[in-house]
Parts: sequence; structure tokens; C-alpha cells
Amino acid sequence: MRILGIIPARGGSKGIKNKNIKNLNGKPLISYTSEIALKSTFLDKVIVSTDDPKIAKISQKLGLEVPFVRPNNLADDNSSTISVVKHALNFYKTKGEEFDAICLLQVTSPMRTLSFLENCLKKFNLNKTDSLISVLKVPHHYNPHWIFEENKDGYLSISTGEKSIITRRQLLPDSFVRDGSVYITKSNIVLNNNSLYGSSIDYYISPESELINIDTMDDWLKAEKYLSYRINQKSKKN
Repeated sequence: MRILGIIPARGGSKGIKNKNIKNLNGKPLISYTSEIALKSTFLDKVIVSTDDPKIAKISQKLGLEVPFVRPNNLADDNSSTISVVKHALNFYKTKGEEFDAICLLQVTSPMRTLSFLENCLKKFNLNKTDSLISVLKVPHHYNPHWIFEENKDGYLSISTGEKSIITRRQLLPDSFVRDGSVYITKSNIVLNNNSLYGSSIDYYISPESELINIDTMDDWLKAEKYLSYRINQKSKKN
């Protein structure tokens, strides 16, 4: 199976200026994702999809391919992720190169490890589902079977549509939320169904202690603190 690794990294981030190439503990944020993607034994090619010359230049220095400049209409605040992925697949299709699947790796998840990525890709290869996403387990008090929604009468109904609530925590089925770290999808699902999921979605659970999605400066500071802690722990062991 040929898998294309795609790292989307547009310019013009508003929450944190130049976020994708801003230095986090001494190196550009994008480098944390590039380092593990380039070491993966499952990804046949790893590219950056960007509209920004600065991001392109730094990405190339990191060893990533930047085969095209992303069009402006795919680089604004309203651009969808699926349109960015389809653009990359169609670009290679016009060059006579096709991939069986894509692996989308967002720069804003810098804590994922190589072993975690490899395990996700290995499971996807084994189970042959339409897609695989990394997830976090939902705490029982947020389980959808215990969540209520306002109905048309202004009263509350169980969000799952059940008439009676599950009374014991032990009887709740596990539920999960996507965490944005890893998305793997068959190319035909992306191109024909306009979806990153398809009908059969596999999953791999992220270690919650290491998951940080960087969207705000608070997230950034949290990531800096965690990385400093991890470096200190390594130095103590050595």
C-alpha cells in the first residue's frame, strides 16, 4: 500500500503569529511533525501543503518535499481540510503518480511519537478499513448516553435518542473523540466520497498525558513546559 504523508501548514495563522514555523523549545513547530514523518517506515512520500514561501523554505531545509504552492482559495480561514487533501492527491494524479491512502499530520500536534504514528499506520494496514483516526476516550460523565439535549418542547432528552438513561457507569459503552493528531484515509474515499472517514472507521487511542493541540498561546506555553520537563527527565536518566 502506497501512503502519502501530508502536512498542511498554511501561512497567516491568527491565534499565534507564524505558528507553524515559530520556534518551540529552540526549533520550528513544524519540525516536530517532520522528524517522525520522515522516519516512518509506512509513508512512501511526505509533503508539505503550504501557500507561504517562508514555510516552504523551512520545510525543505527539514528534508520535506514542497511539490506545489497551495492555491489562495485553499489557504484562507474557511478552507476545508478535505479540499487540501484532495488537491494534493489530484496534483500527483496529473503527474501519473497515485497513492492508495493518505496520512494527514497536523503541525499543531507536536507531541506525537514515531512509535505512536507507526502503530496507527500498522493497524490501518492490517484491518483494511476506510480510515483510522487517533482518539481520546471520553470520560464517563461526558458519555453521550449521559448527555442531554433540549427538545422541541423546551425540555431535555437523552442525546442518543434513548427513552431511559443508563443508570450505572459500568454499563456505559466506551465512547471516543477525535484528537486531531493522526488521520489515515484511503484515497478513493477522499476523492469519491469527499470524506476523511468513510463508512468503516478504525481508531487508535492517544496517550492523554502527551497530547497537546496548539491553538492558543496557553497551549503553546503548556507545550513548552512539557517539552522542558521531558528534556530534564532524559538528562537525569543519562
